[in-house]
Amino acid sequence: MNRVVGILVVAAMGLPGAVLAHEGRHPIRIEAPKGTKAVKVNPAQRRWLAGDHHVHSQYSVGLKPAADPAQPPTPIVGGDAIYPIPTNAEMGAKYGLSWMVATDHGGPNHSKVNRDLAYPELLESRRRVKSVIQFYGLELNSPGADHSSIIVPKTPAERDVLFDLESRFDKREAWPIDPTHDAEARMIEALKVMRDLPAPPLVIAHHPSRSARGISQYGMTTPRELRAWNDAAPKVAIGMEGAPGHQAGTLNKSGVADPDDGFRGSYRAAPTMGGFDQMTARLGGFWDSMLGEGRRWWITATSDSHRHYTEGGSDFWPGEYSKTYVKAARDPADILDGLREGRVFVTLGDLVSELDVTLQATGAKASLGETLTVPRGADVTVVIRLRDPAGANHGGRTPDVARVDVIRSEIEPAVSDPTVDANSRARVERRFGPRDWVREGERISMTLTLKNVTEATYIRVRGTNGAELEPTPDTAGEDPWTDLWFYANPVFIAVR
Repeated sequence: MNRVVGILVVAAMGLPGAVLAHEGRHPIRIEAPKGTKAVKVNPAQRRWLAGDHHVHSQYSVGLKPAADPAQPPTPIVGGDAIYPIPTNAEMGAKYGLSWMVATDHGGPNHSKVNRDLAYPELLESRRRVKSVIQFYGLELNSPGADHSSIIVPKTPAERDVLFDLESRFDKREAWPIDPTHDAEARMIEALKVMRDLPAPPLVIAHHPSRSARGISQYGMTTPRELRAWNDAAPKVAIGMEGAPGHQAGTLNKSGVADPDDGFRGSYRAAPTMGGFDQMTARLGGFWDSMLGEGRRWWITATSDSHRHYTEGGSDFWPGEYSKTYVKAARDPADILDGLREGRVFVTLGDLVSELDVTLQATGAKASLGETLTVPRGADVTVVIRLRDPAGANHGGRTPDVARVDVIRSEIEPAVSDPTVDANSRARVERRFGPRDWVREGERISMTLTLKNVTEATYIRVRGTNGAELEPTPDTAGEDPWTDLWFYANPVFIAVR
């Protein structure tokens, strides 16, 4: 795995020391950050590119307390996650990824670990693993909430931008610990700073319900907070992990105790549902409430890779189980544009590898993340095309798509109560099974007509290899390869 085993004290980075334990058809102009050239993208060149925006390396550190309590603890490289960045990229390439993000985290002074150790290794990884587009990022210890990705656009300023953001806004960065840094107001300030940068990053909430105590009993991250994030910077705070990482705990046969007790995603009090967070999986739940306001709020799926399950962890390699597909050209700016604009679907266990949802009416079309504008009373045709791979996935299974659901809701003005996590108008418009679609080899297609559309609406699609009509809570010890779902981000309809 290209790891260094042993203990090595390093004097670097201006830190007191670091202990190394382990090693379309018409071109679209995308505005480029200052200091870079604009990118022209022909939509016809866009393809589904799989990626992962939540991946940890050896620079997600542990902490060794200082002998003098007035001094900050020493970062222990490899003390939390264990793999070098190039190893993560090599494994991501092996499991079919085209892009990924290095998102390390830590405690006091971790901004210097990222700047002085992680970033040079990321540059080396980019040189060594050219098949994977690699972004520089961070798992932010979010003020007032749980974790989140910061994904920095690939520019000459990326290192300094991230250092500034982490050093100023990560709630665990300061020493001594300052409780006032763990406040929602600081997160809103951070988002506004990012919003106003020449090349704004992306922020995606991580495992939003992992600290929940039950259904709709949220913990560190709440619906009100996520609405406030999106209000402050709607093109920066763009969504949340629909499917969290840490889903391989039950496969851990290493003899080392599973730190997650076999629960998918470490979700104990409020388990995942079909591998997805309750904020996404519940029909008419939080995600539908956000979309029902017309918010562009997207979902992703990640590995949260720290340590592979065969080495005592609860994680899959990047791309081994969860994939976030972005429709984009093989260009860093277009990949981030795809994430920002919602050209995204997610899948577990390689249940599907392509998923196109197109709405069409009166000669116009719209796809994932886009808006179709139609005359009031128009009929709208929904066309779904997907690829159900014939070969075995990385778990040695050959799952088949058993059902595809089309979910629909009308869109109403923003809610007056920001704590709301329900949308009573969201419903399954149609369930498709093998008798209802056309299959040609790996390709499956189906259509549905929405008659007499008179209100603003959104359509989203999900599917499964199982028989559950709705995803049910996952149980401890459940084999993640047997219970697979995919979800597409929505397509909107505007009525004129």
